[in-house]
Amino acid sequence: MPKTVIVGLSGGVDSSLAALLLKEKGYHVIGVSMSIYDKDIPTLMPAGNACYGPEEKQDIKEIHLLGQKVGIETHVFDCAADYKRLVLSYFKEAYLQGVTPNPCVKCNAVMKFGLLQQKARNAGIDFDYFATGHYARIDEKEGRFLLKKAADLKKDQTYFLYRLTQDQLAHTLFPLGNMTKEEVRILAKERGLSVYDKPDSQDFYAGDYNDLLQMPPKKGAIMHVNGTVLGHHQGYWNYTIGQRKGLGVAYSEPLFVLDLDAHHNIVWVGSAADAQKQEALVSDLNWIAFTKLDKSLSVLAKQRSTAIPQKALLTPEGNKVRVHFEQPQKSITPGQSMVFYDNDIVLGGGIIERQ
Repeated sequence: MPKTVIVGLSGGVDSSLAALLLKEKGYHVIGVSMSIYDKDIPTLMPAGNACYGPEEKQDIKEIHLLGQKVGIETHVFDCAADYKRLVLSYFKEAYLQGVTPNPCVKCNAVMKFGLLQQKARNAGIDFDYFATGHYARIDEKEGRFLLKKAADLKKDQTYFLYRLTQDQLAHTLFPLGNMTKEEVRILAKERGLSVYDKPDSQDFYAGDYNDLLQMPPKKGAIMHVNGTVLGHHQGYWNYTIGQRKGLGVAYSEPLFVLDLDAHHNIVWVGSAADAQKQEALVSDLNWIAFTKLDKSLSVLAKQRSTAIPQKALLTPEGNKVRVHFEQPQKSITPGQSMVFYDNDIVLGGGIIERQ
């Protein structure tokens, strides 16, 4: 009796090929997906290549066409209310607290690897594994499941998957983990998949974030760290720490957003040198390679999805860790995830609490 795999489908080339490859390997494959777009949210511009937006209808169409072409069942579950409650509310709350959220990390942890599987079970679908088109690998060593970087480091997505648990990893397959994006597109074209050249999603939402925040303008000061008011803004939530462009103020040198004071509606700015920090406190931790950090550990730490991992020392402080980088880092951003690596193995990670 072949093992049953439900594959999280997005309508893109990666998940489509993942489903087809698993079918070719002899698995009983069932495609599952989520409808998450809230039609009541006003969209001021096309969402473009993003996970969240009105183009979802076309993605769902692609999912059903894939099912017909390769001969697998496809199910799309209405998860819009759940997405609003679990992801969009977190997104808005974080911005209003003056921190920068990671909606893709949140969505993976609670939606794709949580709610979607529960929806499938509730619909009477029995399965052995859950698979996605993520670029990552899983390895088992001494009874523990390890999350490892993808072979194609340019496409590696482990930063967005660090919150997975041992139980989730034990029942997850990443068919594309040892492949490059170029190989994926070639194989998809050879197999006649119409989405072989479909552009990748670039963000969770490609429009103006104010579409989702729905906050009225609120005038506040843009203040230099030397105490000088350089100009004004219409709401601190329109800025993120590390931002350089679009500040709307003139100065003798490039300025960066250093901090957001939600209580006083102040956007603090300063020079590139002011933006350099060497330490961070990280909380809400999830460890994968071990159960608990009980002593200092040298790691490679990645403080944003596009960053190159940097050498750092972790020191446990209760249920948090202090991260001391070997070299100062630009714009360590509260609210963002920091993920810790030992070469290609994901040790774990957490949320940056403060610089």
